[in-house]
Amino acid sequence: MRRREFIAFMGLGVMLPFSARAQQSTKAYRIAILHPLWPVAELTDRSSNRYWRELFQEIRRLGYVEGQNLVIERYSGEGRAELYPKLARDVANSNPNLILAFTNRTVVPLKEVTSTIPIVAMTRDPVGFDLVPSMSRPGGNITGVSIDAGSDLWDKRLELFREAVPTISKLAILGLRQGLDAASMQAAAEKAGIAVVGPSFLEDASEAEYRRVFAFMSQEGADALFIDSSPELITKAQLIGELAKKYRLPAIYPFRSYIEDGGGLMAYGIDFVELFHQVARSIDKILKGAKPGDIPYYQPTKFELVINQKAAKDLGLVIPESLLARADEVIE
Repeated sequence: MRRREFIAFMGLGVMLPFSARAQQSTKAYRIAILHPLWPVAELTDRSSNRYWRELFQEIRRLGYVEGQNLVIERYSGEGRAELYPKLARDVANSNPNLILAFTNRTVVPLKEVTSTIPIVAMTRDPVGFDLVPSMSRPGGNITGVSIDAGSDLWDKRLELFREAVPTISKLAILGLRQGLDAASMQAAAEKAGIAVVGPSFLEDASEAEYRRVFAFMSQEGADALFIDSSPELITKAQLIGELAKKYRLPAIYPFRSYIEDGGGLMAYGIDFVELFHQVARSIDKILKGAKPGDIPYYQPTKFELVINQKAAKDLGLVIPESLLARADEVIE
């Protein structure tokens, strides 16, 4: 069911350094956050997810404090795609100063219902999805950050993965049928001369479906696992980690949250702290008067390799010292 929640944290200004308080505008702003999956209770600076905490801390550092000069309306689709168009209409009808929206699946319907409310978006391929005509000059009412780093990123992931698990011979791919990564993952495996087990698409988001797909991959003889970057999978990080361990499937993940939340083996991907900070900076520019169409759509520049030594030991793997030395973080 659609959920909408207003959350105000009063009195936070006393915890801010004087310099930050001095930057606060006397004007009160109202922004709406729309996410297709995360519950509204998680879209705060007290979230269990590191990236949400980073976002709100950066917003506060820029001088915006909920309950003082900022009101945030939070909306979640809770994974029900049929609700996204109505949610987009509800958000636009509330007429906030700015909308912060995540994934193409919510930004596309938002574009259809408003051409005037500024939108800061975190999406894939904004030009390819016809959200903006140009990354450098988006025009219109939409700007934001892209999580697209190109298909070559899957080649790099597999290269790193094979250093950790040189015996890979049958690779399974876990993803959604409507996901956008399957072709790139398949191409990376073919270039490396590795057979792919499958297809192993998830038909729905239920725990039973995840268990069915993992059992299928194991029966097909998979000895390693690729996870696609669909946001729907991130919320199941703990379950995916448990099943990968149960079936003794070493996996490389697209985001470090799979390591932090699910105990996965290794991750290589975009530094989302950088992207969430950039989102906050774009919000700040717009609230100070900049036009979204004049703010270039941001592309990721930082990538991180995280390796979980505990998961490696559980799988009976010895990670080469040369790979550990190149990791941005090694979890013991």
